Amino acid sequence: MTMPVDDNLNAFCTHGRGDRRTQDSGALAGLTFAVKDFFDVAGLPTGAGSPEWLATHPVPTQSSPVVDRLFAAGGTMVGKTHTDEMAWSLNGENAHYGTPINPAAPGRIPGGSSSGSAAATAGGLVDFAIGSDTGGSVRLPASYCGVYGIRTTHGRIPLDGAVPLAPSYDTVGWFSRSAALMARVGEVLLDGVRAPRRPKRVLIARDLFAALEPRVVEVLQPGLAQLAAMLGEPEPVEVAGDQRPAWRNAFRVLQSAEAWAAHGAWVNAVKPAFGPGVKERFAAAAVLDPAEVVAAKALRDTITATMRTLLQDDAVLIAPTAPGIAPLRNSTGEALETFRARSLELLCPAGHAGLPQLSLPLATLDDCPIGLSLIGGRACDEDLLALAAELEAGSTKPR
Repeated sequence: MTMPVDDNLNAFCTHGRGDRRTQDSGALAGLTFAVKDFFDVAGLPTGAGSPEWLATHPVPTQSSPVVDRLFAAGGTMVGKTHTDEMAWSLNGENAHYGTPINPAAPGRIPGGSSSGSAAATAGGLVDFAIGSDTGGSVRLPASYCGVYGIRTTHGRIPLDGAVPLAPSYDTVGWFSRSAALMARVGEVLLDGVRAPRRPKRVLIARDLFAALEPRVVEVLQPGLAQLAAMLGEPEPVEVAGDQRPAWRNAFRVLQSAEAWAAHGAWVNAVKPAFGPGVKERFAAAAVLDPAEVVAAKALRDTITATMRTLLQDDAVLIAPTAPGIAPLRNSTGEALETFRARSLELLCPAGHAGLPQLSLPLATLDDCPIGLSLIGGRACDEDLLALAAELEAGSTKPR
């Protein structure tokens, strides 16, 4: 047995504490992990960041395949971590359970919705942690907390036994302080793992970098230089151009439609007391115009074709993860919504197209972390993980 975790970060749910492992050998033996409270673990409640969800759903008798795979590889689970309510936020502030502390920037939000998993990893409470990513719920907290975080190819890892938010976007992801460990976890979780391939083309998202403030671009330059030294000088490309707001709006519409389809009946029956932001999003989802949904689906088809063409033939795209460092805790709703909109414009291209994206902790601004991302073609997750591990190994060699 490992020692109980001293949760000094408010990262863990009180209903999901306790060590558990099923075997002592395997690729992850000797390592501890935490699981976002969106995934079922047999014998522990699944709360989804909502007291009403916790109260109205039975304790699962089976674990999610993600959890079973980690147990089968010898990992030790030490608890379930806090999430934003119904995973429908990027902030990490939960009106019912509080805000996990961001160990890398204690006065700032940890990001969400995989807030507890990011905080527990960044704070060294676990070796790695599982999250889910729909609109950026692993990538953004990874950037804010200064850890590695991946959104995997949509459908590459089964999501059975996980609470849905928007199923056509929902993916499994994870965090670690080590790129090498990120790759080890990938070998356990990814379906159909193959030998990594190096990219044949390296691209950089000129328009997404142009959307950042100059001082953010400036601090990302050393990371970009590291990647260029390893992969070659990237070719500038336009991803969304002036369509960034339209791409973001299509994500908003489709996520809202799917969230209401998944949970509308429960919301109407239980009338949960949602916190700020989540309450308004569910209210708007209940009255979506069907014509808007049809138009958003058509635009997503176009976006998917654009992104997959861009990244065909083993290309990799370098992009910013976030528009800046984590906002301050208890910021005003308007300020957070503006930052959320800017974030989604950077995060939604990979989400729309179902592509993998890995955030690398390569920069800081005002002593706070900020991530740089690699986006790959469909089912190129292991390629991204291998590149991160290679970059990490190269940066730690004696000079």
